[in-house]
Amino acid sequence: MSLLAIVLPVFGLIAIGFLAARTGLIKDSVGDGLSDFVFTVAVPCLLFKTLATADVPEASPWAYWAVYFLAVIVVWTAAHLAVTRVFGRDRATGTVGGFSSAQANTVLIGIPLILTSFGEAGRVPIFLLIAIHLPIMMTAATVSIELGGAQGARWQEVARKLAVSILTHPIIIGILAGLAWRFSGLTIPAIPFQILEMLGSTAVPCALFSAGMALKRYGVAGDVRVTVVVSFLKLLVHPALVFALGTYVFALPPVWLGAAVLFAACPSGINAYLLANRYGTGIRIASSSIAVSTGLAVVSVTFWLWVLDTYGPGLPV
Repeated sequence: MSLLAIVLPVFGLIAIGFLAARTGLIKDSVGDGLSDFVFTVAVPCLLFKTLATADVPEASPWAYWAVYFLAVIVVWTAAHLAVTRVFGRDRATGTVGGFSSAQANTVLIGIPLILTSFGEAGRVPIFLLIAIHLPIMMTAATVSIELGGAQGARWQEVARKLAVSILTHPIIIGILAGLAWRFSGLTIPAIPFQILEMLGSTAVPCALFSAGMALKRYGVAGDVRVTVVVSFLKLLVHPALVFALGTYVFALPPVWLGAAVLFAACPSGINAYLLANRYGTGIRIASSSIAVSTGLAVVSVTFWLWVLDTYGPGLPV
């Protein structure tokens, strides 16, 4: 029951958002606006306040990053090989499959899930992964797709657009601003702090509700076999590798291990669809993977919470 107390509110809000969009109670345009608010205002404010005020431990986060991204490499490679070798698709489509299996919905689902599970103790691990997750994943995917045809000036243009896209992303701006404020040694005045607190507190419910509304548009659009493979790698293999590495190889602190596993257990992120749509390849794979993995995540996340509570460090519930 204690695990359900974590899972049901998170996925209950997603379900309410989905039903609101499905029944037409709220227009799709409102969902788009809510998602924009989450990405451009609420989450950046939450990350800025966290980084500017949290007690960041002196211990190096390299082990934490290594655990997560070593698992990313394995599942991305496995999905890419499955899509290209087993299902006979081209390399660009294989990249979309690999990206979909390794890139988690860290903002709309990961942040609310970890904050619900670990409270304030989960804020620093959230920041440390969010800070590099988007740049690393988008850079790897873009380079992989462009590798076949981009040369010379084309490479320079791709690198320029990628750098601009990352550096102007609101979440990255929130992180960089929080870092700058922290190193300045200044404290946040009372009224601005209260405004940040109020905006940041909307991130969790709004993110989950908008994730549910977004789910309505990402239906299962074919490529069922590929979708099953990608969802299996995303929901089971990725968190299993993170749990094994974090427990038996790197011995991560309890909350850090839990955060890494739950991040890995999140369903495919919406960026997979945006990547596929940008390059005009693997769109059905990305769309179906988002829908199926999000629908199944309520079961898989409950399972991984049980694993953490039974075989790992336990949960503060």
